[in-house]
Amino acid sequence: VGFVVDDAIVMLENIVRHMEMGKTPMQAAFDGSAEIGFTIMSMTLSLTAVFIPLLFMGGIVGRLFHEFAVTIGAAILVSGFVSLTLTPMLSSRFLKPPSHEHGRMFNATERAYERLAGGYARSLAWVMRHRFAALMFSLLILVATGVLAKIVPTGFIPTQDTGQISATTEAAQGTSFPDMVTHEKQIADIIARDTNVDGFMSSVGNGRGSGNQGRIFMSLKPFGHRLSADEVVNELRPRLTGVPGMNVFLQVPPAIQIGSRSSKSLYQYTLQGPDITMLDSAAERMEVRMRNLPQLQDVTSDLQLANPQVDVNIDRDRAASLGVSAQDIETALYDAYGSRQVSNIYTPNNEYFVIMELLPQFQEDLPALKMLYVRSAATGALVPLSAVATLSQSIGPLAINHSGQLPSVTISFDTRQGSALGDATAAIQTAAAATLPVGITTSFSGTAQAFQQSQQGLVGLLILAVFVIYMVLGILYESFIHPLTILTGLPFAAFGALLSLYVFRMPLDVYGFVGLILLVGIVKKNAIMMIDFAIEAERKEHKSPADAILEAAGVRFRPIMMTSMAALMATLPIALGTGAGADSRRPLGIAVVGGLAFSQLVTLYVTPVFYTYFDEMPSRVRDLVRGLRARARGGEAAPATPRTARPE
Repeated sequence: VGFVVDDAIVMLENIVRHMEMGKTPMQAAFDGSAEIGFTIMSMTLSLTAVFIPLLFMGGIVGRLFHEFAVTIGAAILVSGFVSLTLTPMLSSRFLKPPSHEHGRMFNATERAYERLAGGYARSLAWVMRHRFAALMFSLLILVATGVLAKIVPTGFIPTQDTGQISATTEAAQGTSFPDMVTHEKQIADIIARDTNVDGFMSSVGNGRGSGNQGRIFMSLKPFGHRLSADEVVNELRPRLTGVPGMNVFLQVPPAIQIGSRSSKSLYQYTLQGPDITMLDSAAERMEVRMRNLPQLQDVTSDLQLANPQVDVNIDRDRAASLGVSAQDIETALYDAYGSRQVSNIYTPNNEYFVIMELLPQFQEDLPALKMLYVRSAATGALVPLSAVATLSQSIGPLAINHSGQLPSVTISFDTRQGSALGDATAAIQTAAAATLPVGITTSFSGTAQAFQQSQQGLVGLLILAVFVIYMVLGILYESFIHPLTILTGLPFAAFGALLSLYVFRMPLDVYGFVGLILLVGIVKKNAIMMIDFAIEAERKEHKSPADAILEAAGVRFRPIMMTSMAALMATLPIALGTGAGADSRRPLGIAVVGGLAFSQLVTLYVTPVFYTYFDEMPSRVRDLVRGLRARARGGEAAPATPRTARPE
């Protein structure tokens, strides 16, 4: 909304300005549109160019914002076309010549504007008399922007309240299925009493050998009748930790699921190594180190090495003498404990599987294993298992996970409230460098991996967007200098955006970075309006650069304020947004509002300063080159010629 009205505001304001000169609406429409047409075309094309890099960006960020770039780019092009055609036509038909009789509201607002414009003109004249101080202030802001870029926390895709919460429950290794069900029901009873939960589903076992784990999916009540999802998690966590023998890991499911690996926490850190013993030892030390990091919570891993097991050691010579093979022993054990389906029972309405296994009381009794008989496939005789094998108890891994072809251990974690993902990943990498031995390779996986990749891509995207704008403006103005003048306001916008995020304790996530890209397109409009008018004043009226830019700043002050306030008011609801999903969009709104408010104030003064400095640059370079050449010839440099106005 803020983008598509800017061009029409500039066109309409300029036509009204010509009508105030005494022209008819038709003549004012012709003259005003002809005067401002190139400016609007520059604003439209340069703003559209901001979104061109988004179209060609790969990865998850490119897939997220491809439609975003197409939609806004197309809307801006259409709005620019309408502003150059339909807006002047409507102005010539509907605008009326200015009247000297106005109401109280008009007179009051006009007096306020005149005082504001007069104060701006006087303060700008003072700044132009102290140009060097303004230049030093700009350099100070540039340094402060770099400092803020280092200290502002970074994030990826913020959690979004979708009305769902998932939980992973974990009991001690070796917990039986009936005990696991009992513990899971205790967890379910606590969740059922929570007034924020509308319903939930609970299951035990994940089908991958982890019988000591369970999953719970909760559906929350409609937004407005409950707390936010993060607040529900913070409320449930201390109550669920009170269940003895159970660890519960709560998380708000991300709006975009990245990666296929499921874990007990949102982010994953994977360790790999060819030596399983060294890998397991390193993973245990790393997990302990990560638990002590203040940025992390719910640190856990899929390394489970203490699962009770029974080792059946076959006496192969004895078994061979009795005609029993290892396959016969494995078949008998699976028949007893493996729930083998041996038949089907068909009824008129249903089909029933016939499962063969030992009775539960024998499955839980280790001495009963010695009473198991093995049928010899060669002789058909029944041989006691104790006659061909010895039984012993030990512990072993519940499962050995792999990433690619190497054994791996995945440590999952969540960020603590108030901690950013960027700080967490940096702390983990520092801890890994001090903890893990050589031979263990590490990598973030899932959402954490996509976050690290996006950080490099987003910085390159911002640089590419600035470069594309510079090229477009250079083509339009046929100059290398004027695009630099236009882009000098970008550090002030970045400073305002980063400062706003820092003050409100919000991370610079993907949406906040998109806000920075939007600022690149918004802020340069002010400079384009001033510089384009100043160039015309120099060319047609033969004014000096200082006089031309002062006149341009005064004439363009009203449309600059109007377009900036339109963009500010259009983005303010996002910055102040409430309701479901508002938290994820708020960094974008705060970045745009903060950056626009600060840069709007500063660029009105700094852009004229840079314009005069850059305008003097060619003559200064020529004088410097002339002096160097004269010195090389051993002569004295010719006196510099006084600068004159540009020929028409």
